[in-house]
Amino acid sequence: MCGITGVFDLREQRTINRDVLARINDMQWHRGPDEAGLHIEPGLGLGHRRLSIIDIAAGQQPLANEDDTVWVVFNGEIYNFVDLIPELTALGHIFKTRSDTETIVHAWEQWGEDCVHHFRGMFAFALWDRNRQALFLARDRLGVKPLHYALSDDGFLIFGSELKTLTAWPGFRREIDDQAVEEYFAYGYVPEPRTIYRAALKLPPGHRLLIRRGEPVGTPREYWDVPFQPHLALSLEDAEEEFIERLREAVKIRMVAEVPLGAFLSGGVDSSAVVAMMAGLTESPVKTCSIAFSDPKYDEAEYARQVALRYRTDHHMNRVEADDFDLVDELARLYDEPYADSSAMPTYRVCQLARKTVTVALSGDGGDENFAGYRRYRWHSYEERMRLMLPYGLRKPLFGFLGAAYPKADWAPKVLRAKTTFEAMARDTVEGYFHGVSVMGDGLRARVFSREFKHRLNGYSAVEVLRRHHAKNPGRDMVSQVQYLDMKTYLAGDILTKVDRASMAHALEVRVPFLDHKLVEWVSGLPVDFKLRGSEGKFMLKRALEPYLPNDILYRRKMGFSIPLAEWFRGPLKEKLHVALRSQRMADSGLFDMAYLTRMADEHARGVRDYSSPLWALLMFEAFLRNQETDMATRPLRVKA
Repeated sequence: MCGITGVFDLREQRTINRDVLARINDMQWHRGPDEAGLHIEPGLGLGHRRLSIIDIAAGQQPLANEDDTVWVVFNGEIYNFVDLIPELTALGHIFKTRSDTETIVHAWEQWGEDCVHHFRGMFAFALWDRNRQALFLARDRLGVKPLHYALSDDGFLIFGSELKTLTAWPGFRREIDDQAVEEYFAYGYVPEPRTIYRAALKLPPGHRLLIRRGEPVGTPREYWDVPFQPHLALSLEDAEEEFIERLREAVKIRMVAEVPLGAFLSGGVDSSAVVAMMAGLTESPVKTCSIAFSDPKYDEAEYARQVALRYRTDHHMNRVEADDFDLVDELARLYDEPYADSSAMPTYRVCQLARKTVTVALSGDGGDENFAGYRRYRWHSYEERMRLMLPYGLRKPLFGFLGAAYPKADWAPKVLRAKTTFEAMARDTVEGYFHGVSVMGDGLRARVFSREFKHRLNGYSAVEVLRRHHAKNPGRDMVSQVQYLDMKTYLAGDILTKVDRASMAHALEVRVPFLDHKLVEWVSGLPVDFKLRGSEGKFMLKRALEPYLPNDILYRRKMGFSIPLAEWFRGPLKEKLHVALRSQRMADSGLFDMAYLTRMADEHARGVRDYSSPLWALLMFEAFLRNQETDMATRPLRVKA
């Protein structure tokens, strides 16, 4: 696990300033504290920060082929490198290391752009081919590892693992992207391919980009997608057996490391399943770590202890107190752009704990997306069946009226809180799902944003992100369709971003067996009722794991990895929130109706409404603005058009 950065002269072969490249490379020191490396030649500079995991003695980067005409910087792991080395050697390639990095160089020589099809793992890399005068960027299929890039006004392409390596480039234009702001306050993150800045982009998961000197930079090309191709007749029992075999194999190939290795253990189904598989693959106790919360409503530590005792793991637990909110400013610095998933705080803490004993940790992320584990899949399925009972032309005005007329009653029993359901019923499939996953719904964003900013948006809505993916959605049923949307947006933009930044802040590599692309392809083809049956998500997964985990782990209500935001904003964070929302920088941004921000905070504090998630999004946006002021004191942040 590492950090990469670099610069490519698109026009000619101007000299790259070594000191500037070294400074930018070292901004990612936390991603790779073990070693640093640079390669510079006319018109090109590559930088790398290394966290040594495999071939510690000889795996330094940037790494070249035999005649130094092909160079690569790489972040991630190629798990099938052990098989690729003899295959490429038989084809005439000569290896000077036993590292997975070198397989990328020779795979490029052998297969060109199609080399990505031969890699099984998590990766983001940049490869320079001097003979072709071409730079090749690629990102893994699910987006476990990040890659950002930007074009400068003077004809350079800059890329890096983190956005901070782009913004530090001299002359980078920091104008905020209006549409990215709209998307952030809808989703709580900025979805691919946008970043918060107009000048920078994320390379989307499963995409590659070939850039030739002297030619315009084209659009990234997709090389993989989740297929959702149904299997031929497969019984539930056979599927359960095959799933265990596939999960065990996905875990096994992720246990190769020359450094201490362990696992996160939250006490939920997915992390417990990974630990169960690991325990069966090693004679030594698995090192596990978990976070306990002082508030019992959020604490799963007892369930984690059950699994740790069952598999006799070397278990480490740390308690997070209810007032652990000092990370707000640190998170703004880590994520480089607005990011509003509050579970980033406990994720940061569990990574901090894990790094005390291991350098590599396996996680259970991806199980919910694969097996329809989120409650919203059940609700969407229910709402979609209701939508099918009435034509859209009748539904829209009827439920639109009811949604507008029915009061928002956050304080009432759940059965009486029908406003959200009415609003969802007035929408089509994509709008309905968007409405359900939004941090701020359409109506709230319309009130939060200033008149000037809404005018600049010119009718653009963040729902277009989902519409773009839905246009090529391969899902054949209502559940698979929204699983696909989550895999293209929430998984990469929220979950994997959260884990990457939180883990790399502590130089910890996190591997994700449930996102092995072969496993994802197979699971996507299972019948939908193997995943969601009645109200039971992860139906087949839980049945398959019954021999490995107790029922009170498998069948208890999902808790999630959350923190008590609502209480914080009515107590210890109340004053900090009020100061942030009334700050001059928020007013100067021109984005907000400042009076309405104050009203939201006041209504939440009085218990009239629960605005905890929208308020957290606003607090993190203000922290982002403040962080930018500190980072670029001599260059004003351009927000207005």
